[in-house]
Amino acid sequence: MNSAASLLQGQGSHSTAAPVRLSPEVLKRRSGQRRQMLAVQGVSYALITTVLLVYCYAGTISIALPSTYFLAGIGLVAIFVVLSEAHFNDRFEDHYLTIFQVGGHVALQLCFLLAAPEIGFAFLSVVFLIFGFGALRMTSRQAIITWTLTMIGLAPIFLLTSTPIGLPIATPTERVAAMLSYVLTIGQCAFVGLYGSTMRKMLYDRSSELKAAYKRIEELAELDELTGASNRRCIMRMLGEEIARATRSGSPCSIALIDLDWFKRINDAYGHPTGDEVLRTFSITMFANIRSVDRFGRYGGEEFLLVLPDMDAGQAMRALDRLRAIIADLDWSAFSPGMKVTMSAGVATLNSNETSDTFLARADSALYAAKAQGRNRITRA
Repeated sequence: MNSAASLLQGQGSHSTAAPVRLSPEVLKRRSGQRRQMLAVQGVSYALITTVLLVYCYAGTISIALPSTYFLAGIGLVAIFVVLSEAHFNDRFEDHYLTIFQVGGHVALQLCFLLAAPEIGFAFLSVVFLIFGFGALRMTSRQAIITWTLTMIGLAPIFLLTSTPIGLPIATPTERVAAMLSYVLTIGQCAFVGLYGSTMRKMLYDRSSELKAAYKRIEELAELDELTGASNRRCIMRMLGEEIARATRSGSPCSIALIDLDWFKRINDAYGHPTGDEVLRTFSITMFANIRSVDRFGRYGGEEFLLVLPDMDAGQAMRALDRLRAIIADLDWSAFSPGMKVTMSAGVATLNSNETSDTFLARADSALYAAKAQGRNRITRA
């Protein structure tokens, strides 16, 4: 009855050669999933055989029918067990061999429908359930193929034979058997719905995880790995956006190119690991002391770019001088006794119809002037 249950797991849907070599962990997980679902199929055949035994007890069919049905069903399941344990399935994207499982189990039900049409409704119920399970896993192409093959198998039975397909309920025992068959069918239908709901929740959870991972990847792609500030590509994009916004609204916009004074000497005197810590501490301090609307990123090496929306030249100069004082007053001796770190910056305010290149060039000229005047100071373009 659960003949197509194995169609519910896994990622692939087509019986085509898998293009990717799978890791041992993935192969082990796939094999475990197949074992679980093939075991469910075996239990299902045992349950159906129980219904047939009740009909045998009622005298409707001979003992040979339930015995043969059980052995045939378990034998078919065993074939797929052997293929699974030999990892034959893992050669295919659809590692459950969906179309072959559906086709094999449907063919088995039709054979027994011909062998015992007097209880044929029981086998037709199983065909219905096979497609109910298969619908959760089959592709459109697989569904068309299996539906066509099933139709080809059913048509001669209904159109070319005169034997009635029965639902015997003449005796109390036969009524018990019919009830058991319907109970199992309804239970399987409920299981299909419950399993489908579980699959939807699982896919939703995975989708949420993928979205969160993608967002994290995007964030990492825009951050400087060492300092946590925006990288050059990102801060340049932000600068372009702020220039466009300021041009549209007519509001002021200023930038500051910032350089840590004598940073090469820090690396040479204290080592590159200490230099890295200085850069990180500088970035953290800057983030803690700028506005939420300001944009801060690493421009290259020990140079940083600060974008200051809605600030004119005077406001920008005051803001940068405050930041310069904060950096100079930090206790850098925690990294090494006697260490001092200062910064210089060149400030520029956006002119009408100015491009980012000329804007940055003016800020760079102002930074050069600050260095030439002795460093640890702010100059304006």
